[in-house]
Formats: sequence, structure tokens, C-alpha cells
Amino acid sequence: MTSFYFNSLIAFLVILLCISCKDVGHQKADIVIKNGNIYTVDQAAPKAEAVAVVGGFIVAVGKNVTVDPWIGEHTEVINLQGKTMTPGLIEGHGHFLAMGRSKLNLDLLDVTSYEQLVEKVEEAVMEALPGEWILGRGWHQSKWDSISGPVEKGFQTHQMLSAVSPDNPVFLSHASGHAGFANAKAMEIAGVGLLAKESLSKEDKHGGEVIRDKEGNPTGIFNETSMALITKHIPAADEAMDRRAMKLAIQECLENGITSFQDAGAFANQIKLAEDFLTEGQLDVRLWMMLSSKDTILLNDWYTKGPAVGLGNNFLTIRAIKIHADGALGSRGAWLLDEYEDRPAHFGHETEPMAFVYDIAKKGLRHGFQVCTHAIGDRTNREVLNMYEKAFKENPEAAKDARFRIEHAQHLSLEDIPRFGQLGVIPAMQAIHMSSDRPWAIYRLGKKRIVEGAYVWQKLLKSGAIIVNGTDVPVEPINPIASFYASVSRKTLKGEPDGGYEPEQKMTRDQALRSYTLHAAYGAFEENIKGSIEVGKVADFTVYSQDLMQVGEDEILNTRIDMTIIDGKVAYIRD
Repeated sequence: MTSFYFNSLIAFLVILLCISCKDVGHQKADIVIKNGNIYTVDQAAPKAEAVAVVGGFIVAVGKNVTVDPWIGEHTEVINLQGKTMTPGLIEGHGHFLAMGRSKLNLDLLDVTSYEQLVEKVEEAVMEALPGEWILGRGWHQSKWDSISGPVEKGFQTHQMLSAVSPDNPVFLSHASGHAGFANAKAMEIAGVGLLAKESLSKEDKHGGEVIRDKEGNPTGIFNETSMALITKHIPAADEAMDRRAMKLAIQECLENGITSFQDAGAFANQIKLAEDFLTEGQLDVRLWMMLSSKDTILLNDWYTKGPAVGLGNNFLTIRAIKIHADGALGSRGAWLLDEYEDRPAHFGHETEPMAFVYDIAKKGLRHGFQVCTHAIGDRTNREVLNMYEKAFKENPEAAKDARFRIEHAQHLSLEDIPRFGQLGVIPAMQAIHMSSDRPWAIYRLGKKRIVEGAYVWQKLLKSGAIIVNGTDVPVEPINPIASFYASVSRKTLKGEPDGGYEPEQKMTRDQALRSYTLHAAYGAFEENIKGSIEVGKVADFTVYSQDLMQVGEDEILNTRIDMTIIDGKVAYIRD
């Protein structure tokens, strides 16, 4: 039995012992929540009115009269007045510190043109010192109204950007995080110039691409691994900045009803920061972290000591490994079986050799770690499934309940869809990507590939797969209501098109809620302690301004988070 389950069991048994040693009338709750429209996500009792909590654990669920005996002189009573409450929402795939850091840099998610991007940078230049780096994230050329000036391979070129920032190096990450846009000053610092093909650096050849014009000049776009040509020159964030980013990330979760966050790829400094926040009592969101496979020293250290599960009363868990196996569709870095519809003879990028994926899969099974591999293109998904299956067959005992995951699983070939259910591989998908990407994704893949295998939630569910939902923040805003809406409508956030894209793949509202609660918990081996409102589970709840399970589809996006409760304590109340 792991320390996580042992500690959780002991804590709850102590509560039960207290109850058994005295009359229930004398055992009082720390907090009682009444008069609610509560969706429990418990099949045995799907609806309730009230919940009682002792020591951060749920001790009673049911009608108001069920919890009344738990109310004592010092019990905090919350009257929901008919408002809707669910289990605390779980962000199934995001980047925790990057979310906080994005609050400290230029936010380009809402930019709709190249001119607007340049204006934002120009404003930042006016406030910056000469030579100071200007960083940002969130631009996406396929979502712009248009691209002004020269265009190379579907991307803008740097001249307009460089004109407004002659003395400041600029690097702006694509919304996907799989490409970057540099100005002339940044490229000058990096020594990237007019290079003959035979002298290209390693980053410019393997798993990446420096986009160049017809004369061979770099345009400012760096795809996948080639981003390192620029990023290795950007000064590292100091500890004070990272602590500030951590606090901003925690607050962002609380304001969006997120009680648990599955962090998709952490390095040693990020893990230490989380441990420090836990020790200091400042980690106010439950954090489940994947170790970045890019840091082999980090992996070897954790292989030796094994997973850390349920630290600090289940606020910190480190038990998974993250691999990046391809790029993103927006930057044409996703690895495809057939060429891109809008870029002939281009298939995307394998950013890690499949032999590496296989090696990590074997070691993960051997040392008790889940393996979670980023795979967007259909070629990558197939290859990763092959590597997982090979490792499973060689270690069948460890593979019985390994719960390996594929992160994103956006574009699949028909023959690979059933393999998720057959192999027990979890597709950790972000429904909001369908909403944001589908209008332009068809130009990358063509209609046949879109219809057969893009964002195919119902096909995966019918295969027996369990889908984990999320947002991939800061690729998309962390807003779970937007992702829930995308799950059940398959529309853009503007409500288009009528009926939704490929409507037969819509989730039901129950499926969508489960993908954000119980199924997300299952994807982290945590379904026994969270994900539903049942006696014995942690007291994590999200309260809404309206009933998102019943309101009209066109009203879902008007739902607000009114309250976030974690560990039986109110962590956020909307003004």
C-alpha cells in the first residue's frame, strides 16, 4: 500500500473512530453545505441537497435532514440557496508555472492580426530598458483575420516586428508553445543569419525547422526544437519571479473552480518550488506533477526513490513522466501519416525518437511511474501506441493497471481508435482545442481526416477509453466552462456553426462533467479520494452561478464560478 492510500485511510479511520466512540449527535462537522442542487457524480446517488465535512473529508451526503445532526455551535454552515455544486473540477492537462508566468509577460491570446501583435510589442518597448528581453505568448496566425506583408510557409515574417523593436530582443511563443517568433535583435544575439544548408545547426535539422525565405534568410519563425537557438539566450527567471508566478497560477485556478491541477511536464526547479509552497502552507491547489523526460538526471533520481504520492494531505503527487513526441497542428509540427493538406510534402516532426518513448515506457513500468506522451498527429499516436503495447507485452504484470496516457490524442487514424480502450491507454484531451482549432484544422488535414479521426470523443468512449478533459493552459485560458461548452456543443465560443462540428461526436453533459471530475481523477490514480461527492473522499467542491447541467446550450458560457472549496475550506468567493 502506497503512503498516499495509507495516510488517507488513517486520516479517515480516525474520523470514523471518533464517530463510533460517541453518539453522532455529539460529533459535529467543521462545515455543512445545505440547500444545494448538488451533482455528486456518484452513480449510486447522483443528486443531493447537502454535505457535511470533518477534517477535510466528506462524512455525510444526502438530504438537508441527513446533515442537520452534524451542525454544532462551531460548524460553518453554507446555504447554497439552490445553487449548483459539483465535485471540485480537475484540470487534466496544463502547465502550472507557465500559466503563472504568462501573467507576467505579453498576453497575445486575443490578438487578431499581425498589426495588433506589433502594436502590443511597441507598447512594451516603450516601457522597457534598451537590451531588455520582451517575451510573450499566445499568437496564432491561423486565427488572425489576415497576415500583412510577406508570408512564408503560412507564417508572417519579422520585418514589421523588428522595425518597432530595434534595441530589444523579442521572442513570442506560439499559442501552442511549439513555435516562436523572434525579431532581428534576438536573432542577432543568437547568431542566426544567412546560413547555407550544409551548415545548419542540429536544432535546425532534427525535430525542428527555421523558416526561411527564398534567399535563405530566417523569417523569425522557429518551429519545435529549433526554438532552442533563441531560448537558450533568454535570461532564466529568478526565484522571486517564479514564486510570484506560482501565486498567480494558484489564484487563477481558484477563480476558475479548479481544485486539482495535473501539471504536464515539470523540471527540478518547478518541483522544488511546489515542495516549498507545500511546506510553507501556501499550496492552496492540489498539484499532480509529471516529470519532464527532457531532464534525464531528474528521471534517474526519481527512478531511484520512486513516486511521491499524496504529500501534505493529498496536495502534492509526483508519479508520472511527460514525453514530447511531436509538435502542434497550428505550427504544422504535428507528425502525420499523410502530408499536410496546405503544405504538400510536409509531414510534421517527430520531436523524440520512438526508441526513447519505448525506453521511458519500460522504465516507467519498472519503477511505478505513469507515462504520459504528447501526441497530436495520427502518425505520432500510432507510433506511441506501438511503443506502449510493446512495453506492456514485455512486462504484463506491471501493465495490468498502468494507466499510461496520450496527451491530446487530437488526430487519429480509424484503425488506431479502438486501441485506446483495448490497451487501457487514457486519452487526455482538451475539448477547447476543438472549439479553437476546428475552423482552420480542416485546411491542415482535409475533410476526410477531420471527420474520421479528429477530436473523436464518442468513438473513443465507445472503444472503452476514459477521457480526461482540460485546457492545456496557457495554450488556452484555463476556463473550464468554455471547455465544458465545447465538449457538449462542438461549437466555437462564438456559437458557430449551427449544430456544431461533427455533432455525432458531442459529449453528453454527464460525460463532460465526468471528464472534468471522476474520470480526470481516474487518469491520476486518484478516483478513490476525489472526483465525486461521496463519504470518505476529500471535500473539494465547485459552486456555480447557474445549473450548467440544465440551462440552454446557448446559456452555458454565461455560467460563473461562485465558490471554490478545497479540503473543506472556502478558498474563493466571487465578489
